[in-house]
Amino acid sequence: MTDFLLELRSQEIPARMQAGARADLEKLFRKEMAAAGVALGEVTVWSTPRRLALIARGLPLATEAVHEETKGPATSAPEQALEGFLRKTGLTRDQLEVRDLKGKDTYFAVVEKPGRAVAEVLAEVVPAIIRSFPWPKSQRWGAASISTESLRWVRPLSGIVAILGEDLVACEVGGIASGYVTLGHRFHAPGEITIGGAHDYADKLHLAHVLVNHEERQDIVRTKAREAATAAGLVLVEDEGLVIENAGLTEWPVPLLGRFEEDFLEVPPETIQLTARVNQKYFVCEDTSGWLANAFICTANIVANDGGAAIVDGNRKVLAARLSDARFFWQQDRKTSLSAQAAKLARITFHEKLGSVADKVERVARLAEWLASEGIVPNCDPALARQAAELSKADLVTEMVGEFPELQGLMGGYYARAEGLPDAVADAIRDHYKPVGQGDEVPTAPVTVAVALADKLDTLRSFFAIDEKPTGSKDPFALRRAALGIIRLITDNALRFGVAEGDLLDFFADRLKVQQKEAGVRHDLIDAVFALGGEDDLVRLLARVHALQGFVSTDDGANLLAGYKRAANILKKEDWHGVEGEIARTGEEDPLAGVEDPDLAEVIAAKMAHRHASEQAPAYAAEPAEQTLIDAVAAAETEVSRAVSSEDFAAAMTALASLRAPIDAFFEDVTVNDADPLKRQARLALLDRFRAAVHKVADFSRIEG
Repeated sequence: MTDFLLELRSQEIPARMQAGARADLEKLFRKEMAAAGVALGEVTVWSTPRRLALIARGLPLATEAVHEETKGPATSAPEQALEGFLRKTGLTRDQLEVRDLKGKDTYFAVVEKPGRAVAEVLAEVVPAIIRSFPWPKSQRWGAASISTESLRWVRPLSGIVAILGEDLVACEVGGIASGYVTLGHRFHAPGEITIGGAHDYADKLHLAHVLVNHEERQDIVRTKAREAATAAGLVLVEDEGLVIENAGLTEWPVPLLGRFEEDFLEVPPETIQLTARVNQKYFVCEDTSGWLANAFICTANIVANDGGAAIVDGNRKVLAARLSDARFFWQQDRKTSLSAQAAKLARITFHEKLGSVADKVERVARLAEWLASEGIVPNCDPALARQAAELSKADLVTEMVGEFPELQGLMGGYYARAEGLPDAVADAIRDHYKPVGQGDEVPTAPVTVAVALADKLDTLRSFFAIDEKPTGSKDPFALRRAALGIIRLITDNALRFGVAEGDLLDFFADRLKVQQKEAGVRHDLIDAVFALGGEDDLVRLLARVHALQGFVSTDDGANLLAGYKRAANILKKEDWHGVEGEIARTGEEDPLAGVEDPDLAEVIAAKMAHRHASEQAPAYAAEPAEQTLIDAVAAAETEVSRAVSSEDFAAAMTALASLRAPIDAFFEDVTVNDADPLKRQARLALLDRFRAAVHKVADFSRIEG
């Protein structure tokens, strides 16, 4: 057993591509080696800006010999069958064996594959990996680049190190031959370094000021940046993405702290941070009070003789130029009111079938005002909701958002506050896009909730109206994200109203399953409640689902579900539609539909129970278990109706639990398909009443288990 080292050296690999390249290198290596019959153990992949490196531990020196037998057609089979078998195996007729198989002469292809030296396998694998590497973007170079068959790589490939144990794996790709030689740090150790193998690769590069392990470089960036901030009496603004990016830009990272002019702090802090992060890859710092400080941390790729002073000064000048632009945008934008900016939205098309952004803003404003006026968003001033909605997209035409689209909404909030608009309006403009993702904060301020909800509802309703719905993995207008945002706004703020109808309600049901899955809620229970129909109040629906999940996880719930499924199967087998089927057939409405008064609902439910009991009472002496179930169903019908009407779903589950023992005893002691037609019909009707009582809570046929 021995170790294999592969290094592919090139000009700078973009930091954003390095993680994917590491994963692709390991995947391709494992695939090629598996195809050659080489079992792999531990594989380590590293990256720097100038190299990808792979170390495979414990490789065998040779592959095992393989004996393969493939049965073919009988010798008496048509000639075409034999020809097809020969094409499949790549053999000729005289290479086949003929054996007796169950009294019939049959062709067999027998192939002996001798073991191969793993070094030979690797000599084929390395070029195959390089030529098939799936870079997101790649290029050709040099004189050979005139041919479309020439080598492609992310940047010009300049060196290959391939060593098995201490022996060179000789191979060549695009005129580049493998060898023992690599290069160290571009400035600290620009000369050639001879590698002995996987055992000394990292150590020799370390001596040449190259930390080949990307995770080690990330640790240094993370730790040293924090230490630099602390030494200056500041607090580093943590940014893991920036840690990874800086590690991907350097082979010997050295974080350095610098200062910029305090005058720039008049610009909103998010603008400064975004400018520093996106354009320059710098960290920013805060003072001990949590305010943005006039400090940045850059990551050098060299240990400078002057301690980094010149590097810091150069980076300070570049950042100052960027911040000057940001300050100019900030000052210029504030010269125009948001209402004047909003007027420009009429020139921007939102969608060719939905008009301009100004048209969308007007729709959102009307809807936000309605949500406030109707009390759907409690304690929300309708006038403020309309004002915030009318100005919510105004910053889209500002200079700052034109330069930094990521700041839309946020800058509108700053401009509104600078203009002296009410805080509730400024906050709503700032936060109306929230929540954007699953981990994003959900607004709770009334005006913000009204505008955020109106914006997302309008997006969904508008695109569904023009039949621009998500299909498969395609969702160009982010409608799934909008639906999840609506669900979180409604559920987190306990807003009570019907969100949608028709196919839009089905869409919400699918999104609700996705959103609730992470909270541990079973999708089949959501289906069971949605299947009842007419439920578009998400708060009430989830309350019912949560109560149902608690119930079915108990013994009573599990046993009642089993009893329900048994009853449903009997009714299905007998093609019994009963009360629910008759209502569906005749269009009779549920007498409890729309009744909000719990006391009135209880009276109506009691009368209904009495009517069903009198109409369906058996015209014979019921058996004890049968009578017990009749009484239990009658009581449960009344209690479940009352509890559901008053949204006391825990009580509804308790009422269902009371049916568990009676239905078990009924199936144990009573023959449903009695020879007496009268008894048979009455007992089927009783099972139908039992099923209907359960369906007042949820459609148990949708519940798994």
